[in-house]
Amino acid sequence: MGKKVLGGREKVKVAVVQASPVFMDKARSIKKACKLIKQAGRNGAELIVFSEAFIPGYPAYYSVGYETPPYEWTDFMIALHDNSLLIPGEDTETLGKAAKSAGAYVVIGCNEIDDRAGSCTVYNSLLYMDKYGEVMGRHRKLMPTYTERVYWGMGDGSDLNVYDTEIGRIGGLVCWENHMPLARVAMINQGEEFHVCVWPGNWKRGSEQLLDADTSEGGGGCNLQNLIKVHAFEAGAFVLSACGFQDKEDFPKRWEYIRDSDHMNFCWAQGGSSIVNPAGRYLAEPNFEKDAILYTDCYANQIKATKAIFDSLGHYSRWDVLQLQVNRKNRLDPEVYGNSKAPAELSRDEIKRISEDYEIEIEKVERLVDEIQNT
Repeated sequence: MGKKVLGGREKVKVAVVQASPVFMDKARSIKKACKLIKQAGRNGAELIVFSEAFIPGYPAYYSVGYETPPYEWTDFMIALHDNSLLIPGEDTETLGKAAKSAGAYVVIGCNEIDDRAGSCTVYNSLLYMDKYGEVMGRHRKLMPTYTERVYWGMGDGSDLNVYDTEIGRIGGLVCWENHMPLARVAMINQGEEFHVCVWPGNWKRGSEQLLDADTSEGGGGCNLQNLIKVHAFEAGAFVLSACGFQDKEDFPKRWEYIRDSDHMNFCWAQGGSSIVNPAGRYLAEPNFEKDAILYTDCYANQIKATKAIFDSLGHYSRWDVLQLQVNRKNRLDPEVYGNSKAPAELSRDEIKRISEDYEIEIEKVERLVDEIQNT
């Protein structure tokens, strides 16, 4: 950790997992994730990444709204609540044991239930686990996209963090957050060396529906493939891009009616995961196979060589001209004005001083102070 690139390591082996979760089944999705974490660990991966909302699946494939009858989606919304992760909790302990067994850092997309008493809001989150099985932190997507707003609340800047680890500095953003330039700059400014991007698939504009899959060579019709190369170069970091895959067979019988609904579209959840080096070149080309794990070695010298030419945090920065302000306040910690403390009692000398300074009879000052303190 500290100043050395990749924590002083010559190289770090990473893995991007592309697999289909068991849709809206937290327990089985976690079991599958743990199996894949251990598999990647056995193959030498020290950083393992899963796609957006892997646990228990990306709900916004199903577009509920005014046109969908309540009887169709009520059970689904309740199930989303029941199958979302509490961070930390028993589910993170299970994932932590797998990470510890693999000896790897794990970043996995999940639906996260609000940990505040009384709130049932779900967030689109990234969960960060260290190699010792402990929760490093989580990041909630700042702005849900389009119909995602039916399912998820908004995050804030309190968890817009990069984590300093034994293998380097790890950060990440969720889906179209990566298209928010200032959010990416916030990560770059913290010196990230691995940038995790998670997505629900690889898409293009559909002809009969909003989105279709783009499984062409390189998947270049999807804007994410260009974005990850740009960010890799601008950050001088390795980008691990994990794209969602949802198989028709991975819907429990309970959810087959949702799977077959006219309001469901997961045809574009056909992968597209890749890994990019700091020069913006693929180390692992976009992959469209189910249950694939992409591996590559990330060399510290690739960061050093790229930043010798373009270092957006160093010699190619102009902080005197351009600056970024990040509000790190937790927006879910409201100030409670109604329970403010009563003013402290004023001494006789202080009341006398106020009377003399403002030329007000001392009896009037005393009455005013008494009224304020008893309001």
